[in-house]
Amino acid sequence: MPSVDNKRIAKNTMFLYLRMIVSIAVNLYTIRLLWKVLGIDNYGIYNVVGGIVLMFAFLNNAMIASSQRFISFALGKGDKVGLQKTFSISVVVHVFLAIGILILAESIGLWFLNVRMNIPEARMYAANWVYQCSIAAFMINIVSVPYNACIVAHEHMKIYGYFGIIEVLLKLGAVLLVVVLPGDRLVVYAILILCVSGVMRLMYSLYCRYHFEECRFRKFKDKKLIRDMFSFAGWSFFGNMGFSVRDQGVNILLNMFFNVAVNAAKGISTQVCGVINGFASNFTMAINPQITKKYASGDIEGMVQLLYNGCRLSFILMSIVVVPLVVCTPTILALWLDEITPLIIGFMQLGLIMSLIDCVVSPITTSLQATGKIKKFQIVISIIMIANIPLSWLWLKLGGNPYCVMFVGIIMAIIALVARLILLHEVVNFSYSLFLRRVYLRSIPCLVVATGFAYMYYQIVTHDIIGLIIYGLCSLLTFLILIYLIGLTKVERSYISDIVKRKYYSKFFE
Repeated sequence: MPSVDNKRIAKNTMFLYLRMIVSIAVNLYTIRLLWKVLGIDNYGIYNVVGGIVLMFAFLNNAMIASSQRFISFALGKGDKVGLQKTFSISVVVHVFLAIGILILAESIGLWFLNVRMNIPEARMYAANWVYQCSIAAFMINIVSVPYNACIVAHEHMKIYGYFGIIEVLLKLGAVLLVVVLPGDRLVVYAILILCVSGVMRLMYSLYCRYHFEECRFRKFKDKKLIRDMFSFAGWSFFGNMGFSVRDQGVNILLNMFFNVAVNAAKGISTQVCGVINGFASNFTMAINPQITKKYASGDIEGMVQLLYNGCRLSFILMSIVVVPLVVCTPTILALWLDEITPLIIGFMQLGLIMSLIDCVVSPITTSLQATGKIKKFQIVISIIMIANIPLSWLWLKLGGNPYCVMFVGIIMAIIALVARLILLHEVVNFSYSLFLRRVYLRSIPCLVVATGFAYMYYQIVTHDIIGLIIYGLCSLLTFLILIYLIGLTKVERSYISDIVKRKYYSKFFE
């Protein structure tokens, strides 16, 4: 991989990690404050009602994948006219998509909320307000997709990082305003989050129109491009439908078999795991456009090398966070939230394990999408993801506890990962043995040894703020040493050693 690509990826990753650090700090405080302000039942209602809207997200996610793939592909080929066509067609498609989702949400979704959901009668009024605000915010996010795709494809991660920080700060402000504004707190919060979505939509649009020439709508009649985009999105629809059904269907199952308190526990786990997933996704967001561009330029070998490195580093980065958190979850939750239940602890630990399994998915999926040969891939993955729901329902029907949905999810995530590797092998020059050697045989030993040390540290330190800080620093130092000795290649170790020698050794000894 040319050094200019390495530098670009490293620079973009740095900006995304700046965004991530601020976002994690603000998000964790926001979740804690929201949990306290809304209470367990209202928090559970917000999570499950918003989940009904997100059930329709698979339609939008299919077009996100299509827009990002075709915009990155046009950039990789240097096709300016194709880039303009892709953006303008994406805008039209997303407007119609938003209208279609509105119709579905206001018919099927609204019926399901008021007839099938297990929500206290006294809170149905607030639940309907949350639902309508969630629909409006979701539609705003849909029409923003082409603009966000351009920022990612152009690799303007600096502004993407800044906007991400602004968004989490606005959401924190929304929680703080809930306390002082009059009215039902759940309703007020839903309205404020809708306002945040509108502000962010305006900011993304203005930035793209000012910086990217293609982000000015023009009328194009390119039937082939429209057909190709819809074909790609049509097959992406199946895969994304599977993920949407898995994630939101599980919430609905839990609500049908238990109550909103269980949804609240699952919601806390989902939000925290979403924040933690940023450790890997920020890196893959920086590397994914390069994967597509390399394929578009014909550099298949370079794309495969990026795939190996992206999966390995994603797994290592996620392990650094997941291992210490899984070991000390009870203490962290006790210090973080005023009121916790055993369910929250269990959901959190199992959710973190699932995140570790899924963290290598993005580079593999991007490599498959870059080829455009996604029909078989999307059908297979969709079937595996959807299978979560009948299997979880059966286990619950047989008397399983709420955790059983997470165990099913972990098993199916492993099956889906193996399926992706098999499907990728069929379309590119991809080696199973090289993947195992370069990704897992380097990273899993780090994971195993670091887990043992983390458990030992946790037994030694006090279970308070100071103890957790010491525990975190010791775990981090152990991981960094293991990564340097085992997780990195010889070339990568030499590169890091040279940087250290140039920047630090010379200052003290010359």
